[in-house]
Amino acid sequence: MTTLATSVRARSNLLVPGLLMSIVVAAAATFLADHYHAPVMLFALLLGMAVNFLSADGKCKPGIEFTSREVLRVGVALLGMRLTFSQIAALGWHPVVLVVGSVILTILVAMLAARAMGFQTLFGLLTGGATAICGASAALALAAALPAHPGKERATLFTVIGVSALSTMAMIVYPMVVQLFGLDPTQAGMFLGGTIHDVAQVVGAGYGMSQQTGDTATVVKLMRVAMLLPVIVCAVMISRGRGGEQGGKRPPLLPWFAVGFIVLAALNSTGWIAPSVQTFANDLSRWCLVIAISALGMKTQLKELASVGLKPIVLMVGETVFLAALVLGLLRWGL
Repeated sequence: MTTLATSVRARSNLLVPGLLMSIVVAAAATFLADHYHAPVMLFALLLGMAVNFLSADGKCKPGIEFTSREVLRVGVALLGMRLTFSQIAALGWHPVVLVVGSVILTILVAMLAARAMGFQTLFGLLTGGATAICGASAALALAAALPAHPGKERATLFTVIGVSALSTMAMIVYPMVVQLFGLDPTQAGMFLGGTIHDVAQVVGAGYGMSQQTGDTATVVKLMRVAMLLPVIVCAVMISRGRGGEQGGKRPPLLPWFAVGFIVLAALNSTGWIAPSVQTFANDLSRWCLVIAISALGMKTQLKELASVGLKPIVLMVGETVFLAALVLGLLRWGL
């Protein structure tokens, strides 16, 4: 017991400084985001990069590495508490077809476009998944499942920044698109929930139009969140294949955070979970993701992001426009 206690204490002393600094940055980012009504992920990244010298310090570096990896995975697992199977069933089969079809097609087009533009197909999977599923949360979840690569962290940070900015723009522009095409409240909710990247922006745009639109948009958005699981499994299968090619250790087919996502979603679907517990789990998930992205920001220098060039921006904007056009087309002429 003494040996175990000593080991735990030594491990804590190693990780606590970096973890605490990540929490401080996340708290500052949350304050600024609430004050200026801007995406918290964007503030977390920028503030993290402003103190990136901490990742080079011997005391903070292990904790920052731990936070960017393990705290991230806890936050992804807790996303399962955002949805129930009854919410999905209540809307019928049309939204299911809309969500599944748009997510699959957007990711495939993103991977093909990435390859045509000279990027790795995995970068297309990362940006396409973030665009098609749930914005910054999906980008972080997919990054946790994808194989290690020298440019992976820079690609993840760029994706989070891009998808957060595009999601904010969509929250402002897409309600005008709804009015332009004369969509009814249910169609409007399906369009907003099926296209805007982050949950917060979906809620803001939907309930800004009407209660019915907001309710529909939220449930459709949660259906997109549910697509995170099969996409993570696909990403892990790619990782396993590459690990086998390189003779390295293959990751498990279903990582523990994906299992946690399934278990919590199933538990939430039973109706046994009190609303206060659901709210706490959702808040904790949000905090974990903000803390993790703060740590990722501290590991990256701004000049590295500035070196990515124009092509990744074109890729992400193209993915966003494609998703909006696809969902609008399905609503008007397909479903």
